[in-house]
Amino acid sequence: MTFLPIILIIVIAVVGVMGWIVYTITRPPRAPYLVTPQKFAIGPILKANDATWSNHDGTTARGWLIRGAEGAPAVILLHRYGADRSWLLNLAVKLNERTNFTVLWPDLRGHGENPPVNWTLFGTVEGDDVTAAIDYLHTLKSAEGKPHVGLIGIYGTELGAYAGLDAAKRYPEVRALALDSVPGSPDELVRAATSKRAALNNVVLQTLGRWGIKLYSWGKYQSTSSCELALAVRNERVLLLAGDQSDPWRASTLELEKCFSGGTVEMKKDLPLTGFNLASATGEQEEAYDRPVIEFFDKALR
Repeated sequence: MTFLPIILIIVIAVVGVMGWIVYTITRPPRAPYLVTPQKFAIGPILKANDATWSNHDGTTARGWLIRGAEGAPAVILLHRYGADRSWLLNLAVKLNERTNFTVLWPDLRGHGENPPVNWTLFGTVEGDDVTAAIDYLHTLKSAEGKPHVGLIGIYGTELGAYAGLDAAKRYPEVRALALDSVPGSPDELVRAATSKRAALNNVVLQTLGRWGIKLYSWGKYQSTSSCELALAVRNERVLLLAGDQSDPWRASTLELEKCFSGGTVEMKKDLPLTGFNLASATGEQEEAYDRPVIEFFDKALR
């Protein structure tokens, strides 16, 4: 009985720390958008419109949409953890201009200014959200009432790459994937987020974060590996993008190449710039990164 109060204090402390970690990492840091279509008075960016649709769980999703040619393919762009749709605005505009494809780039749940869903589950529900975005694209019609969108491609970085890969496993109509800085699993994303938000690379905190996420999600959190998702993907054309030795997701991205059992896989590695740090790039660096991504989709979806 002497140790009961001490044990109780330890349990309360552990639960408190776990709750703090979960609350902190499931609500990524938010900042004003880097840029929005509304800030431009002229130019092709004016073609971008606000769009909203429903996720399959009844929550609301939002993004920016640029319509391309009727019947042409569409590409969905997905940002990384802690970023938002404004990080991908330049890529979206260039992709539309050079291919005339429809481009949709949403805020993943928990991200962006005043998000309609306040939390993220590190890819374990975001893949289903991407399929809801595909369903939304299929509702777009031409003036004659025909489907506006044809084949589907997905670009994603880190969290967005995992979500895009999960969506491709679910929806075979996804025919092209450009995946940058792919984590090995949602557990790896949780560990990275915990270390960054706590400013401490501590195994105990990372373990508490992983357990806390499982409790918080009421069974929705499943840490399926990226390799397992890739094994279920068929007939897609895939572009994998990895940085140099300083890229935290380099090893997991390189390992993913051997997991695809169908389609074709192209690897670009040791890149000086990846989508993970795209916002800090100069115009010349950004153009050098964007060009092969756009060329990939232009060839893969024709």
